[in-house]
Amino acid sequence: MKGGNGGTVLILAGVLLQQVLVVAVAQEVGTRVAMQSAGTSATTKPGKADGERSPELAGDRHPLYRLCRSDLIEVSFTFSPEFNQTTRVQPDGFVALRGIAPLYAEGKTLPEIDEAMRGAYSGFLHDPDITVTLKEFDAPHFVATGEVTHPGKYELHGDTTVAEAVAIAGGFTSQSKDSQVVLFRRTADDRVEARRLDVKQMLNSRNLNEDVHLEPGDLIFVPQGTLSKIRPYLRMPYLGVYWNPAQF
Repeated sequence: MKGGNGGTVLILAGVLLQQVLVVAVAQEVGTRVAMQSAGTSATTKPGKADGERSPELAGDRHPLYRLCRSDLIEVSFTFSPEFNQTTRVQPDGFVALRGIAPLYAEGKTLPEIDEAMRGAYSGFLHDPDITVTLKEFDAPHFVATGEVTHPGKYELHGDTTVAEAVAIAGGFTSQSKDSQVVLFRRTADDRVEARRLDVKQMLNSRNLNEDVHLEPGDLIFVPQGTLSKIRPYLRMPYLGVYWNPAQF
């Protein structure tokens, strides 16, 4: 009986030892897999998903200023001061420059227009060293017109929504159709996007999730009556009609 018990103990010990070895091997394999996976993950760049750029993750949090018409820039040449100049962005978006053809500057950042100038002047200057400095610019603004107490152009300070912009302009008049507010936003050189907003419903429901955040140059129009129809996109010359609320 004692010998039988000893054999049973040896068998059980062998089984336990085998289970311990299996667990140890499994842990080692798992660790290797995890390390390989971690190595693969480390090669993924921030702001990318499955190798594709993700605007939600990699959007510009602090975008550079882009030149606008009437902006004044100073162009300085380190080794060729005779080409130093101060020029303004013309109504057509170009800047006139000494010694070269005009360059299109509207919508470009300072580094972009600097690079464009280097390329243009490199035709007759060896490795030109150019510095472009913004001297004068039009402050970011929005326009509120129509049935608001104080129609006009206002500087855009920080994050501002349509409802807040209306309040800045003195609020709605007694003749306003606050359920038909239209936001015009420029999307191209000669086109604007029009979006109708029910500000009355937003304020009454105390739900401002649909309150649009303004961008520089936006125009807010508050009509006197109901607008029968408005096209989602229209050309810039037709935007002038919304400056005169009497036509509605």
